[in-house]
Amino acid sequence: MHRSLASRSALALLFALPLAGGAAAQQAPGAAPAAAPCGGDLSAFLEGVKKDAVAAGASAVAADEAFAGAEIDPKVLSRDRAQGVFKQTFLEFSQRTVSQARLDIGRQKMKQYADVFARAEQEFGVPPGVITAFWAMETDFGAVQGDFNTRNALVTLSHDCRRPELFRPQLISLIEMVQHGDLDPATNTGAWAGEIGQVQMLPRDIIAYGMDGDGDGHVRLKQSSPDAILTAAKFIQHLGFERGQPWLQEVTVPDNLPFEKSGLGGTMKAAEWFALGVKPRDGNTAFGNLEGDLVLPQGRMGPAFIAYPNFKIYLEWNKSFIYTTSAAYFGTRLSGAEPYLKGVPEQGLASDQMKALQTKLQSLGHDVGEIDGILGSGTRVAIQKEQQRLGMPADGWATPALLDAL
Repeated sequence: MHRSLASRSALALLFALPLAGGAAAQQAPGAAPAAAPCGGDLSAFLEGVKKDAVAAGASAVAADEAFAGAEIDPKVLSRDRAQGVFKQTFLEFSQRTVSQARLDIGRQKMKQYADVFARAEQEFGVPPGVITAFWAMETDFGAVQGDFNTRNALVTLSHDCRRPELFRPQLISLIEMVQHGDLDPATNTGAWAGEIGQVQMLPRDIIAYGMDGDGDGHVRLKQSSPDAILTAAKFIQHLGFERGQPWLQEVTVPDNLPFEKSGLGGTMKAAEWFALGVKPRDGNTAFGNLEGDLVLPQGRMGPAFIAYPNFKIYLEWNKSFIYTTSAAYFGTRLSGAEPYLKGVPEQGLASDQMKALQTKLQSLGHDVGEIDGILGSGTRVAIQKEQQRLGMPADGWATPALLDAL
C-alpha cells in the first residue's frame, strides 16, 4: 500500500507485470525519513538495527529472534534493480483485472464476511466494495501473497544503500511484530519488497493500523481475512476516505466539452460538469457539490468518469494512474455499478512512439519526467497543452495524429 518506489509485487506475481509505484515509500504518520547506516558486514549492520530497535522500546530477545538466520537475498536485489514499467492501457488492464470471476468471488467474500465488512464500514466509513477490490487486486483474495522470506527481504533492502531510510524502519517494526507474536521471521513469506498479507502492507503500517478482526489477540494479515479487512479499512480511512461519499462515477460526455479542463487536479465541481452536458450513467447527481475531475483514461472516445475527492486515496495506495482507476472502477462494480461503456478510443501509441512523443514534448519545454514510454500524469498534462495549442480536443490522450502534428 501507499506506493511510490517499489513495484506492485503481488500483481507482478499474478501477471508477470510489475507496476510503477511502490511499497517502499510507506512512512508512519508524520515521520520523515532519516539517514540510516547501510552496507558493510551484515552482522555488524544487524547489531546496529537491534540497538535502534531496543532504544525504540523493542526487546533484545525479540530482535535476536527476528535476526536469527537472517541473510541477504540476491533475488530481492535483482527484483529491486529490474522493476518493470506499466504500459497497458486502461481497457487492457481493467478488463484483465476486473474479470467476471473476480467479481463473483468478491461478492461471495462480501457475503461470507458480511459482519466484518459491516464493522469496517461502521467504524471507519469504508464501503465493502472498496476494500474487496483492493483485496482482489493485491493478492487475488489471499491466493497469491508472495514467496519471499519477509525478514530477509527487509534485511536485504535495509542493508542495501539505495533506500535504507525507507526500509530500515520497516525492519524495526518487523521486530515489534515478532515481539507481539504476530510473525514468525523464519517462515513468514510475502512480496519481494517486504509487503505482508492479503492486502499487502509493510510492517510499519501494520503496527500503526493493524486490527484484530477475528478476536485471537493477534494481527495476522497473512492468515486472517477479518484482520486484513479491518486493517485495510482503518488504513484507507487514514488516507482520507470520507464516509458516505463516492469515489468514482461513470459518465458520458458530449463532443463540445472544454476537454482542456479534464484530468486529475482540476478545480471544477461535479455539478459544473453536469451543466456542460456530462451525464452520470446511473443518473445520480446528488454529489454535484463535490469537486469532480473528469477522468478520460483513453481520451474522449473511451470510458469516462468523474473522480471525486475520495479518489485521492487510490493515488496514495498506488501512484499508477491505470492501477488506481482500475481499482476504483472495480470498487464501483462491487458496489452495484454497471460495466463501463468501452467506447471506441482513438489509436494510441506504441512504447517507442510514446518515447518519441515525450522527447518532442520535452524539447518544447514541458516537464514529462523520465522518457520511459509511459503515459503518466506529467505527459498527459503536456499533451493537453499541446493539443489545445494545436486546436485539437485537449483530452490528454496520446495519438499518432498528435505525434505527427508535433
